[in-house]
Amino acid sequence: MFRGTYEHAIDAKGRTSFPSKFRELLAAEDSSKLMITTSLDAPCLVAYPMRAWTAFEERLKTLPQFDKAVINLKRTYVASAQDQDLDAVGRLLIPPMLREHAKLKRDVIWAGNVTYVELWDKESFHAARRAITESAEQRAEMAERLAELGL
Repeated sequence: MFRGTYEHAIDAKGRTSFPSKFRELLAAEDSSKLMITTSLDAPCLVAYPMRAWTAFEERLKTLPQFDKAVINLKRTYVASAQDQDLDAVGRLLIPPMLREHAKLKRDVIWAGNVTYVELWDKESFHAARRAITESAEQRAEMAERLAELGL
């Protein structure tokens, strides 16, 4: 399970280190590859282990191909997806189109989200978290979800 936040930097070639804790999880699946795509609701990227992405694509194939929402999902989420291999030292290349979507500069945050990981520009990540925690309505919604889980 991906959890925690880790600060890293992107170099001039667009490479960034994938957190070692997250690399351990990939290694447990005998994988060194991630599928990276644009988030649907925030200026960040999402990265899935290949096994999870393949399972998602299999489920996606079962949806009605002419449904407008499905078409839009494929155009936005799937068409933007790019598979990237970790190099020998645990870095991966973030393609320019994806860096642009997430407005990635030098300092970035990798944020674990249980089954996937988000990659944020550091300033954008902190601003998004502040917006959530400063909203009484959003805090109440999160508390309701925690209560549903028995926490």
